Amino acid sequence: MNMAANIHSSPLRKHHSAIVIGAGQAGLSMSYCLSQQGIDNIILEKSSQVADNWRNQRWDTFCLVTPNWQCQLPGFPYRGNDPDGFMVKDEIVDYLESYRAFFNPQIIFNSPVISLSKNGELFTLVTADTIYTANQVVIACGSYHEPRIPTLAKKMPAHIAHVHSNFYKNPAQLPPGEVMVVGTGQSGCQIAEDLHLAGRKVHLCVGPAPRVNRRYRGRDVVNWLDDMGYYTTTLETHPDGKNAVHSTNHYVTGRDGGRDLNLRIFAEQGMKLYGVLKDTDGERLFFKDDLKQNLDYADQVAARIVKSIEEYIQKNGIAAPEDDNVHSDYLPDIVTELELASSGINSVVWSTGFAMRFDWINLPVFDESGHPKQKRGVTDTAGLYFIGLNWMHTWGSGRFYQVGRDAEYLSEVMVMQHKDMKVSA
Repeated sequence: MNMAANIHSSPLRKHHSAIVIGAGQAGLSMSYCLSQQGIDNIILEKSSQVADNWRNQRWDTFCLVTPNWQCQLPGFPYRGNDPDGFMVKDEIVDYLESYRAFFNPQIIFNSPVISLSKNGELFTLVTADTIYTANQVVIACGSYHEPRIPTLAKKMPAHIAHVHSNFYKNPAQLPPGEVMVVGTGQSGCQIAEDLHLAGRKVHLCVGPAPRVNRRYRGRDVVNWLDDMGYYTTTLETHPDGKNAVHSTNHYVTGRDGGRDLNLRIFAEQGMKLYGVLKDTDGERLFFKDDLKQNLDYADQVAARIVKSIEEYIQKNGIAAPEDDNVHSDYLPDIVTELELASSGINSVVWSTGFAMRFDWINLPVFDESGHPKQKRGVTDTAGLYFIGLNWMHTWGSGRFYQVGRDAEYLSEVMVMQHKDMKVSA
């Protein structure tokens, strides 16, 4: 009986030609392309369902900021009747569930990978109950792993509730009172609007994030940019080069059919704006004196994008209606200190980004800052690949629009290696 117990407690061992880690849009796309190439593969997914991040790490009114027509997963482009609309959270999940049903990949759920290493020609992937080996591995779990909240949050009064944007759901989740939102990337601005539209008094700490107009001269800006080839821009051809990887996404929204997010207009409507949150002594909040600078920067980026579109229109003789966007140059009072006791603030939403956690990968594929070292998803470790990272190859990488193109490219690279391994054997 003891021998039987020992047998059953030993981990299972399984081998596959290729293993994909993560069952979001990147992992599903990769599995589809590998299957099309005839490569045996499975997906290891840490949660109990596909698209877990979309289901559980987005707020209730979340929607895509890119039009539905850009949902172009391999073999499964958008098939709905609203190509210029913006999928809400449940529709995104339905799209990914439908994609899963479309080609029925083998997914092993509830299987977070504890460690990934390489021994000779084979990779070893350890999960709680199974040890897998594979000739090739694709890491498709993105880069938004661990919510970051500044340490200064610990110095705030005990009565203030804190929630990271990753866990924010709706205004009713927060205690009564005024709300401070820290950070103005896409999540911060959209959550600030969500609270604002619900009638909550919002204090928004504005960082150096760019914005973009939703529409210009009768079309969604995304459509213009696509025609102009922006989504195929590579790091090699981008003006900022490799620094583009670290840039903040432009804030805009697809909510209610899509519109601009103009913080100056929010301020005119009563939202309180500040510069970057610098520190607190528990009684007062201290802000950088950079509000004007950050608002100006956002406007300059939006204007630069519009200028490039206008040049494209003129160069190609395109007939388009006049611009009807609402503009504002309103600058609220600059406040660099705020008394917490009299502010009415009872909660803070931290839209302060994420840290990557790849410490389970025991391979030399990261730079000094912990970012994967890869080119178009290919690493220096033979057989190891990444997919779904921002700017992995183009501006469209990591998005529904071009993650499929990255997957197709990687599948071609992998099939050549697969053939080489068969010849060697």
